[in-house]
Amino acid sequence: MGQWVAAPPVYDLREFGGVGDGRTLNTEAFVAAVASIAERGGGRLVVPAGRWLTAPFNLTSRMTLFLAAGAEILGVQDERYWPLMSPLPSYGYGREHRGPRYGSLIHGQDLKDVTITGGQNGTINGQGQSWWSKFRKKVLNHTRGPLVQLMRSSNITISNITLRDSPFWTLHIYDCKDVTISDTTILAPIVGAPNTDGIDPDSCENVVIKNCYISVGDDGIAIKSGWDQYGIAYGRPSTNIIIHNVTIRSMVSAGVSIGSEMSGGVSNVLVENVHIWDSRRGVRIKTAPGRGAYVSNITYRNITLEHIRVGIVIKTDYNEHPDEGFDPKAVPIIENISYSSIHGHGVRVPVRIQGSAEIPVKNVTFHDMSVGLVDRKNHVFQCSFVQGQVIGYVFPVPCKNLDLYSERRELVKQSALQNISDIDYSF
Repeated sequence: MGQWVAAPPVYDLREFGGVGDGRTLNTEAFVAAVASIAERGGGRLVVPAGRWLTAPFNLTSRMTLFLAAGAEILGVQDERYWPLMSPLPSYGYGREHRGPRYGSLIHGQDLKDVTITGGQNGTINGQGQSWWSKFRKKVLNHTRGPLVQLMRSSNITISNITLRDSPFWTLHIYDCKDVTISDTTILAPIVGAPNTDGIDPDSCENVVIKNCYISVGDDGIAIKSGWDQYGIAYGRPSTNIIIHNVTIRSMVSAGVSIGSEMSGGVSNVLVENVHIWDSRRGVRIKTAPGRGAYVSNITYRNITLEHIRVGIVIKTDYNEHPDEGFDPKAVPIIENISYSSIHGHGVRVPVRIQGSAEIPVKNVTFHDMSVGLVDRKNHVFQCSFVQGQVIGYVFPVPCKNLDLYSERRELVKQSALQNISDIDYSF
């Protein structure tokens, strides 16, 4: 007979003195509950219905944080309660200030088997309004903290919850493996909530993001892997990432971005069945000299663009650097990028691929694309220093940089004009 294994213990936050009135500070209750779970080698913490104000706290391994229906964890708005942490090694500095950075509201590092979930979308609310205001007034001395940040951890599941109003990036998964994020709603005001990215997989491996709704004040999803020489030295790529069945709105930025911090490399990414609406950009890759590394083997499939300023973007001059120590000769490689079944309407510029002599874009493929335009201006499929192919029918008319193939993959016209440019930022 197999050995009997006891079920992990289940705790209620109220057992540790928690009060869900929206005013009582529950940090000690959260810390004590997590300590009990750690002592028992794992367990489940139930946050019942109520509004549970807290300062930042840490999770532990083999833990489930369960938010019941009607439960809302509220981040305290006074930054004096938020601990300071060392800068991320792959960034060198805090993203907004040199020196230490604020930690996240819910934090974990060097963990295994962590689940954050809920019943009927319990909510984690960063109450970021005061942070956004102080950031605009330039009165913060450190980089703002994320809402949820897990570092150097594995076997992470986040599902059936709402994350909202983060001070900074909402869900930051850093140097983690085997991550599933599903059935999660992420919200922030679409204007006036700076840098509230939805999900940022950063130097991560084996990530699935599915069945999510994201409407935020910056990129909906941004895949990263470190910043210039610090990211090159840290050397952790983001790879094997699937983004599936996601709806995104990002009025000031992009639906799905790769970069610009990608100095550990990004490869093997599938973005499929994604609907992006009322956004400034649709799907974007951004990088610059100094980043080094590569963006390779990226597949976009079945993407719907609705009321977008620029649909598909590759930008190679995003010149934001941590300091003067970056190597301008460390140029990234961008290659093997595929766009298929791209449809939509109300798009001002469907394609803008801006390679350069330093950073040419190689082996880009377009297949089955038809995007309705805001108006019928010329040069709405814009390219420079790009090599690749169009297969079958694509609308609007592709740039002259690309080879043309029939639907049966027979060469129709080979381009000798890969390095011409018709990039036009006037509309």
